[in-house]
Amino acid sequence: MKNYSSTLKLVLVHLFLTASLFAKSPSQTIIAKTAHDSIVRKQISEDNFVLINGIKQWITIKGESSKPVVLFIHGGPGSPISPYSDNLYKDLSKDFIIVQWDQRGTGKTYGRNAPAELTPEFLQANPLTLEQMTADGIAVSEYLLKHLGKQKLILFGTSWGSALGVKIVTKRPDLFYAYVGHSQIVKPAIDEAFYTKIYKIAEDKNDSESLEVLNSIGKPPYDRAKKTGQLFRVLKKYERANSTPAPDTWFVEATAYNSPKDNQNREDGDDYSFVNYIGDSKLGVHSMIDTIDLMQDNLEFKIPVYLIQGNEDLMTPKEASKAYFDKIKAPEKKYYLLPKTAHGFNESVLETQSKIFRSIKTS
Repeated sequence: MKNYSSTLKLVLVHLFLTASLFAKSPSQTIIAKTAHDSIVRKQISEDNFVLINGIKQWITIKGESSKPVVLFIHGGPGSPISPYSDNLYKDLSKDFIIVQWDQRGTGKTYGRNAPAELTPEFLQANPLTLEQMTADGIAVSEYLLKHLGKQKLILFGTSWGSALGVKIVTKRPDLFYAYVGHSQIVKPAIDEAFYTKIYKIAEDKNDSESLEVLNSIGKPPYDRAKKTGQLFRVLKKYERANSTPAPDTWFVEATAYNSPKDNQNREDGDDYSFVNYIGDSKLGVHSMIDTIDLMQDNLEFKIPVYLIQGNEDLMTPKEASKAYFDKIKAPEKKYYLLPKTAHGFNESVLETQSKIFRSIKTS
């Protein structure tokens, strides 16, 4: 059989934060009761594959059983937070049950269901769709409520996860206390205006290296995912230059996620998810971003909405998220614009997350 993996590596570009295949960690429960406790408190630490809509998907749950639950919807779509969750949210887990979910096509979930090779045939036969992943997110939420004995959850979505998060909470608001979006996607478009904005920055900076890349790929629309990846790399270079970075210790994989197999699964899942997100006509893969238009489809919320936006975010700019925020109708809504913050996480983003989570009424 022809080895397509190396061919695909030339086509796809790793862009975002990049499981053992059948690993399953048993639930660890610690029961504590002091003279001041009126209830028995259980410390939950679970790392399991759970059957969600026909496939095993990786879900981690950490925190004290009496606390409210936050379900994190990661970005990418191939960029799981689970390998870094302890680094990011160890302190937050004292007051909330932190749930990470490796979405269909991502991380340990991809590894559990991965083909022997990531081939064009596999991509064509196994498309990702916004509808399927919305159904997955609802099923995960229903599982958590039953499993943890809770009435509702807080939902947090970042980047791609913000589009998925909006779809989930507007379809099933009864499952959630509130929605918190970060780097909110509204109507993503890899078009000439997007390209021209980045090109102008490169010209103003006399950045010959980036201009060479931009001239080589030309203006969109693109027929290859690789070209969009090259455009995004230039964009991210300028975001990094104008924002406060995350601490170096944040995005170091936990030991349980740092085997060669885990690393390969994250890379392959990143490729698989990204090409489905962007689309690639030569590979015969349709684009998920073409199906996203929240300004048209998702303006009505039955739960509170909080949006966190980086002032230096070029990928999902403040102009788009603020216009969307102004249009949506919700029982309560707040918009947080953070200086020296781009598309990704930094300390300001996590501080704002914590502030919002603690303000949400969960009883």
